[in-house]
Amino acid sequence: MAAAQLNAGGVVIKGLLTGRTGNSGLWNQAPPQLSFRRPRVNCSWKTCANVLRQYPLSVNEPKGLFSSKTHTQCFISGANQQQLSSDYNLQSFNGEEDPTILQHEPATPSPNGGILIHKTENELKKIPSSQSDVPDIRREFVMLSLPAIVGQAIEPLVQLMETAYIGRLGTLELASAGVSITVFNTISKLFNIPLLSVATSFVAEDISKNTSRVSATEVEDSPNHKPFDGSGGRQQLSSVSTALVLAIGIGIFEALALLSGSGFLLNLMGIPRASPMRATAQQFLVLRALGAPAFVVSLALQGIFRGFKDTKTPVFCLGFGNFTAILLFPLLMYHFGLGVSGAAISTIMSQYMVTFAMIYYLNKRVVLLPPKFGELQFGGYLKSGGFLIGRTLAVLLTMTLATSMAARQGPVAMAAHQICFQVWLAVSLLTDALAAASQALIASYLSRGDYGTVKELTQYVLKLGIFTGISLAAVLGVSFNSLSTFFTKDTEVLKIVATGVLFVSASQPINALAFIFDGLHYGASDFPYAARSMMLVGAISSTFLLYAPAIFGLPGVWSGLTLFMGLRMMAGFIRILSKDSPWWFLHGDLKKAKLAG
Repeated sequence: MAAAQLNAGGVVIKGLLTGRTGNSGLWNQAPPQLSFRRPRVNCSWKTCANVLRQYPLSVNEPKGLFSSKTHTQCFISGANQQQLSSDYNLQSFNGEEDPTILQHEPATPSPNGGILIHKTENELKKIPSSQSDVPDIRREFVMLSLPAIVGQAIEPLVQLMETAYIGRLGTLELASAGVSITVFNTISKLFNIPLLSVATSFVAEDISKNTSRVSATEVEDSPNHKPFDGSGGRQQLSSVSTALVLAIGIGIFEALALLSGSGFLLNLMGIPRASPMRATAQQFLVLRALGAPAFVVSLALQGIFRGFKDTKTPVFCLGFGNFTAILLFPLLMYHFGLGVSGAAISTIMSQYMVTFAMIYYLNKRVVLLPPKFGELQFGGYLKSGGFLIGRTLAVLLTMTLATSMAARQGPVAMAAHQICFQVWLAVSLLTDALAAASQALIASYLSRGDYGTVKELTQYVLKLGIFTGISLAAVLGVSFNSLSTFFTKDTEVLKIVATGVLFVSASQPINALAFIFDGLHYGASDFPYAARSMMLVGAISSTFLLYAPAIFGLPGVWSGLTLFMGLRMMAGFIRILSKDSPWWFLHGDLKKAKLAG
């Protein structure tokens, strides 16, 4: 074993003790930088504790790095022995390094004033611990999801404010902009939602693999892959570069498609040239098309940051850009008299500000583009993204069909639908933050083979999703009628909006679970099932939407959307209950499953 210079007084942990034993009794495999082939880590008790939490062992894994013939060391200053010992139940052993590591060594104080810990694999099994995996993973999930919730809330809330400002211009303007926003979302999200989801999983997996090549000093500086301060150098991850190149190309393509095909797309939405909504809708759509590249790249960047388990940086950038949009809405729309065009210009400016801000911070952390074009991983993205494009297409076509059927009910009904739909979607997307956090964590822990932690996280996030959905339903049920007056003063529109309160509020528990199941599927890279099940769900729901509005009017549209989310939720339950799925480890004893395998 390589020897390292020790400071006066300290603790050396041979065998790498950890407090993360948990109920499952599983220890994760440690990376090479903590192996017996590397020097000891000279660190404070907090840093070493972070190393221990980040890289626990897996004594149950027969091919694990630490077999009964291998061990490693950590050095902690003597002043910090008591605190680390209380956290990790350390015991005193003799002070000289013994090459015969299988021999049990006596316990005596180190001559340097510290204690020297010698542990082999067999002894590691006997180490007591009162800590559990569950509080650790729950805390990590909460710390990751809270900023994500704020980030997910920012854009929908700004869109609600945009809807409110447009609504004050008139019912015709609100209905026209609502159709254009739906068309823009359909085209722009067709590719960038898959890109965001795939980037999150691929970057998280890439980082986990790259961790094994990072030195112990780098682990000390950034144990949880939090934003670097620039002094530790930048990583080079092909998954990041590939996502950025694809996002730029897709964004340009979408902008050209919207600019050249705006009239055709509005015809498909039931807004012909003779419609009073046509001129305003087309003007709004053409302007929004100019922001498509920034919108696509910004979503890809959010996926990249999620892969880094960093949800704080996107929140800062989104807040900066969207706060600017809030200031620009009344200025351009009313003061300069630009109307709906002012709303579109404000949104475009904010999207580019968000994108450039995130690129600035990402450039501090990673090399944005690889030295060679051949290092890009287009194959993996296109394969997984291809499945999700089909899935996203099914979602967007269903949503677009719902808006189209609402538009055929007339401007007043369309305006009411736009208000209900924006509130429904904005509130529902708050739970999508839980899905985003669970996706990043599941992808990371599954890449390490830590099925026990993933099982605990899955159970926890599903329970949290149910609670969140019920809470949102209660809040909306009480406040929605009062909230609707914020968007319009038209009494006819408000009467129709009042009939949609059940749709907006009662469907929230269903929506919450549907979004969370998406995050679980993506975290497990179960993209084929996510795509195929969504295509089936979309086909059933679209068939319902084609006929129900003609019979029931606008309630038929809302019933179709509720059916759509309910079937998505059922598809998620069916998958995790299957023992032949990537979620096999949720059923039965993990230890027995490993022995049988």
